[in-house]
Amino acid sequence: MDRHVAFERLHNFRDLGGYGSRDGGTVRWRTLYRADSLGKLTGADWDRFLELGIGTVIDLRYPWEIEAKGRVPEAERFRYVNLSIEHRPYDQAEIDPGLDPWRYLADRFAEVTEDGAEEIRQVLETIADAPGPVVFHCTSGKDRTGLIAAFVLTLLGVPEEQVLADFALTELATERLAADWRAANPDRVMKWPSYGRAPAVVMELVLADLQARHGSVHGYLQDRVGLPERTAERLRARLLTAAEN
Repeated sequence: MDRHVAFERLHNFRDLGGYGSRDGGTVRWRTLYRADSLGKLTGADWDRFLELGIGTVIDLRYPWEIEAKGRVPEAERFRYVNLSIEHRPYDQAEIDPGLDPWRYLADRFAEVTEDGAEEIRQVLETIADAPGPVVFHCTSGKDRTGLIAAFVLTLLGVPEEQVLADFALTELATERLAADWRAANPDRVMKWPSYGRAPAVVMELVLADLQARHGSVHGYLQDRVGLPERTAERLRARLLTAAEN
């Protein structure tokens, strides 16, 4: 099954189902989605979105981003939660082209893991307790969304190579994300040539940093985020199919 859900205006909407866990289980299809900004939904895209039966929308953006770009239409139809996990905004289009881009992004992820620990816990608890399909998203569905996806998949026991591969799938949307930026900013020059990129090495650095600081991703989620083991158990019960004998 293709995990990419096709939309005209959304470029990075994906089903997190189908990944295998180390204990032989499989992440359920049509239960958890990751996406770019749902404020772009309109027309046939909106109809397609409603067909997915999503009941909970987790918006990871800053409130000022939502004010500028809009949230999911008819938010009252859903359990809509805004949890901004990033606390130090930066403009990717303005990143110095002379910097190591992947180390720079990994350092920004590190800031999110420290500053946004409370919001990260709330996101994971919301996913664990939601009664139906869930989607979480930011603007491009790349960094903040990619971090939450990596945490969920890790908690489900998905091997790291698959976590990294899922992160890198955003590369298929890079050209469209960059085109959208140019259309929205006709008077600006994109200084950073890697805008919209999401190579696996970025998440590899992020996970290595967490291991160095906390012993493992699980150690980070337990000790810094304060995620109870019962929440991780609810996530696994909700999102994993049982291993076949």
